[in-house]
Amino acid sequence: MIELFKASRHWVFDLDGTLTKAVHDFDHIRRELDIPPAEDILTHIHRLTADEKHQKTQRLNELEHFYAQQAQPAEGVELLIRHLHKRSCHLAILTRNTRPFALMSLESIGLLSFFDEACVLGRDEAPPKPDPAGIHCIKEHWGVNADSHTPVVMVGDYRFDLAAGKSAQCLTIHVHEDDQLQWPDLTDYRAKTLVDIHDYLRQ
Repeated sequence: MIELFKASRHWVFDLDGTLTKAVHDFDHIRRELDIPPAEDILTHIHRLTADEKHQKTQRLNELEHFYAQQAQPAEGVELLIRHLHKRSCHLAILTRNTRPFALMSLESIGLLSFFDEACVLGRDEAPPKPDPAGIHCIKEHWGVNADSHTPVVMVGDYRFDLAAGKSAQCLTIHVHEDDQLQWPDLTDYRAKTLVDIHDYLRQ
């Protein structure tokens, strides 16, 4: 398996909680938007009437703008991204946030220059994960088709990231410090931090 990861020159990352430290308080966001506990925020908003959807999306954007301003680099993020860049890897972001806030976060953590804006996709550019459409869009942009047998890696901290990756025939890496949070059926490699991924690739 390690040889497949080493061979990959195409890497897609989730952003919040993966390349940045997890700062989003989703329980607070749900309370602000009057969304039931544990219900998916974007799915809930999608089901609303046009007026309600507009109102809650506007408030969600305000909250996400606040969190984007708080973005801090995850442990080992610069180490890993620079390593992949030196290997001439193509890098992309697929986030359930918006593209402008994703770009803001990348700038805040000093990594904006490593990503082509066309390869930073948010919920307005593609259906949100776990839908794999965003990964397919990125692969098409890279010229990677289903018959090319070119390995693409999806890295994320949550089930939606891994499910999207698997549906798009990607290798998947789950990165999270909590050992209790695992989805083995969706995960090809499990890491606690991005440092672990960097060290794994250098074996």
